[in-house]
Amino acid sequence: MKKNIKKFLKIFSFIFFSFILFFVFLLFLFFKDFPRPEDFKERELSQSTKIFDRNGVLLYEIFEEEKRTYVPLEKIPDYLKKAVISIEDKKFYQHQGIDLRGILRAILLDLKLKKLTFGGSTIPQQLIRSTFLFSEKTFARKTKEVLLAIELNKKYSKDQILEWYLNQIPFGPNIYGVQSAAQNYFGKNVWELDLAESATLAALIKAPSLLSPWGKEKEKLLERKNLVIDEMVKDNFISLKEAKEAKEKEIVFLPPPKIKAPHFSLMITSLLEKKYGRDYLNSKGLKVFTTLDYRIQEIAEKIVKEKGEINKKYNAYNAAMVVIDNKTGEILAWVGSCDFWAQKEPENCQPGKNCKFEPQFDILQTKIGRQPGSSFKPFVYATAFKNGFDDKTKVVDEPTCFGIWGGKEYCPYNYDQKFRGEVTLREALAQSLNVPSVKVLMDLAGLENSIQTAREMGITTLKEPFGPAIVLGGWEVNLLEMTAAYSVFANNGIKKEINTIKKIEDNEGNVLMKIEYNEKRVLPEKVAILISDILSDNNARAPIFGYYSVLYFPYEKVSIKTGTTNDFRDAWTIGYTQDITVGVWVGNNDNTPMKNAPGVSVAAPIFREFLNQYLQLKSLNRH
Repeated sequence: MKKNIKKFLKIFSFIFFSFILFFVFLLFLFFKDFPRPEDFKERELSQSTKIFDRNGVLLYEIFEEEKRTYVPLEKIPDYLKKAVISIEDKKFYQHQGIDLRGILRAILLDLKLKKLTFGGSTIPQQLIRSTFLFSEKTFARKTKEVLLAIELNKKYSKDQILEWYLNQIPFGPNIYGVQSAAQNYFGKNVWELDLAESATLAALIKAPSLLSPWGKEKEKLLERKNLVIDEMVKDNFISLKEAKEAKEKEIVFLPPPKIKAPHFSLMITSLLEKKYGRDYLNSKGLKVFTTLDYRIQEIAEKIVKEKGEINKKYNAYNAAMVVIDNKTGEILAWVGSCDFWAQKEPENCQPGKNCKFEPQFDILQTKIGRQPGSSFKPFVYATAFKNGFDDKTKVVDEPTCFGIWGGKEYCPYNYDQKFRGEVTLREALAQSLNVPSVKVLMDLAGLENSIQTAREMGITTLKEPFGPAIVLGGWEVNLLEMTAAYSVFANNGIKKEINTIKKIEDNEGNVLMKIEYNEKRVLPEKVAILISDILSDNNARAPIFGYYSVLYFPYEKVSIKTGTTNDFRDAWTIGYTQDITVGVWVGNNDNTPMKNAPGVSVAAPIFREFLNQYLQLKSLNRH
């Protein structure tokens, strides 16, 4: 008998200790990848890089999956904190991380529905789940969630947990945290939200995708907003009067976000990627303050789009514009095509091959040069003036050949195919006469000297071999460089370095980069002043363009030059006031010719309308 008892005890002990070991092994498997609540202190929330205009208008955010801006709890309005607590976790400040009554109610509901729903989650549980755990509904996940929520509650204050929660949770597609939600839905900072807006964000937490104000269930969102307000009344957070006013207030949502100044914003993004790398931009929360003025940008985009539609009658399907601040070299507006959001034309064309219009293709960044036509002439005349000639110097406008170039005799003619005899250099440049301009190049300025002047002023695209047709714009340039070069005339011979970024800050406000203003004299002052005077001389220009042409600005001194290639593939207007230089290009992406479309007909109207509206804006700002 004793032997049997001993044998039984041995077997029982073996089974018992085996069970203990197996249970310990299961616990090890369960807890081996258990996250630690202290990870909250160690982890860094991913924050998007934000690109702003010069006045703080948000143009674009760079992020991977989570668009977020972290804000401390003291910046979050009481209305929003109380709204979230009322609808998501009424006992938040009383419980120890979990709400036992809430869990019991959820279990009873699960039994009734015969499926796992796991309602009744507290704010700490939701924070744990969204941070560390998968969203799959299993008892194992729920157990981890409960244990970690209790531990989190022990280690950190309620306010700290609430701050993490409000900065962590999703409010829509790629929109995380209350600040990002406030900016995307209302165009406000979170601390500017009122009661109705705060209740709306609290209502979104339950199902941000389903209840999105940009989706089909907007009415359900507003119904839930009213439910949140009712719960706040029950919890004595607000009065009945406040609740009534908040329910009656119309909620105005912003439209789904588009990139503002898209060609410019993507160009800045490319610069930042080269400097910092995409992963860094996706997560470190940089603030990039650019030189762009979005008020001016909106004017430029609107006019380029509207006039671009009109230009289609000339078989001109695209246009671009850039605006430069003369005093600083800063880009104020950057429009890379007629409409970034439009469809390509023709509809069945192949981008890069036979499209007249490609919306996302940025003319300002293209390495494919366009011929500038007569807009190149001022560089040649400036070279002649450097050589000691002036605007009273005369040349003869008559049929002339300039020898063999490119295997054939070069015999240019004027745009109107007329000849005027003896003309001054002022008349020749103002009226854009071709034959006198070639004579200025070959006899007064010099071919190589003129190329050198253009290069010193910022034109980098000119490629050998050169010939006399260069003065008529026979070599390739790009709009940005041409406009920047004209700003040298506006600055009386000083070349300003073109700038696009004013400063970059990290997420704590430390300045990582600040703009540096560099300049260099590349043209004698008297030469630049003389060019500006000729290009603004309406009387000298009138015999060709008329006294009341689109180039005439009676109320402002505007120096302006048009350009057109022989076969109407490119049309230009570049000009400047004391403050800004504006460059406009019109043409087709595939370089097909337009129909009888000189720069004065298709590019100058864009320039004129923009400058008119810019000057109005400037006048309003003065007052």
